[in-house]
Amino acid sequence: MKSRIVWLVCLAVVPTAWLVVSCQKPLHQENEKYYFVSANITLPYWQEAQAGFMDAARVLGVKAEFTGPEVYSPDQELEAFKTAASKNPAGILVSPARAELFKDAIDSAVKSGIPVITVDSDAPESHRNLFIGTDNYQAGLESGKRMAELVHGKGRLIVISIPGQHNLDERTRGVDDVFKKYPGIKILHTLDDKGDPRSANDQVSVLLENKEQLDGIICLEASGGPGAAEALHRLNMDGKVPIVAMDKNPETLDWISRGAIAATIAQKPYTMSYYGVKFLDDLRHNVVHEFKDWRTAPASPLPSRVDTGTAVVDQSNLAALRAAEVTRKQQF
Repeated sequence: MKSRIVWLVCLAVVPTAWLVVSCQKPLHQENEKYYFVSANITLPYWQEAQAGFMDAARVLGVKAEFTGPEVYSPDQELEAFKTAASKNPAGILVSPARAELFKDAIDSAVKSGIPVITVDSDAPESHRNLFIGTDNYQAGLESGKRMAELVHGKGRLIVISIPGQHNLDERTRGVDDVFKKYPGIKILHTLDDKGDPRSANDQVSVLLENKEQLDGIICLEASGGPGAAEALHRLNMDGKVPIVAMDKNPETLDWISRGAIAATIAQKPYTMSYYGVKFLDDLRHNVVHEFKDWRTAPASPLPSRVDTGTAVVDQSNLAALRAAEVTRKQQF
């Protein structure tokens, strides 16, 4: 008799509990949409970031749009950011090509209640809610250390970068600090390839054709490595001038397998954008209850910086990296 009473009570409670749950307001609304704004979105690096961004959106059950210019253009990227902000989105991830150029637009978006997280490249003087990406100074240290090993502490080098872009300037600072310990290393030129491998190719080719002595090439952004490797290959100089590249786009990995690029400092754009969306969503819905509302809180309830780390890739671990990446692509 007693067990029958228990079962009757359970049957009465279960429908009631279901009604309570079903009447709760869902966390996400149908019109919630997140944006990711970047520059030169055709690059493999940003396509990997897009994959992480869209995967996170699917997990959360929200809408997402990846946008920005198809060439390196800080001005066009800024316009894309302003357009996204004008649509009152749930939040925006942005990789500002020029920190100072984006400050006012980021501040305006945050003031209007739109959470903004910078990814890969920071705008530290703005009111962005969080930066998630590589510790770019540390990435520069890794690049410099690997090159110093390759040239045995002395040599004439060139650096390929985009001067004025905050994340790349931080990498340059790391490289410079490493080379302070090596008086035999001299940086001859810093080339601006504007994120275009053809530009890197052309500029390196001119130096080589002018018989300038080069002992190493450090590339602090993704396009420089393949561009420099192509220039060396065309002159039958594969591997004769060591290249330390940045990122793990397919062209860079191919050149490592062929011996034209000695190593690359691989970032994690998928991880940056995946967790970037989740942090935006936490802010949007005040999931972290340190304060009543992130918009009026004296400080962000989230960390101010998240370092996603780097990994050095060379011929010793290239096969393992590629096998792991194939597995991930098959998973999604």
